[in-house]
Amino acid sequence: MLRSLFPPNPRRTGHEPDYRFSFANERTFLAWIRTSLALSGGGLAIVQLLPEFLGRDVLGILLLVLGFLTAATSYRRWAANERALRNDRPLPASRLPRLLAAGVAVVGLVAALFLLIERLS
Repeated sequence: MLRSLFPPNPRRTGHEPDYRFSFANERTFLAWIRTSLALSGGGLAIVQLLPEFLGRDVLGILLLVLGFLTAATSYRRWAANERALRNDRPLPASRLPRLLAAGVAVVGLVAALFLLIERLS
């Protein structure tokens, strides 16, 4: 199971691609990691720094989970892209952008729902 979460080193296959493509792939990976840190930081900030309100913990946990999923998926995406580059294949499709967009949309809807419930009560 751990092997499926963390695929083997992709640099052991194929040939060395143009270093610019490898650097671009690495920068993209680091951008996903920064995004996951921002989501996790936002989740922790909501839970720890904001005053108590209806749904505060739910919103914080949703952001923390979204941050975890983004971080966990980003390595697999980097490895798949690196493997494709090294074997002269097209880059594989990724569900990560869709997951992130849907997750942020859900957090926004949940926040709006809690705000509406609190204002009406």
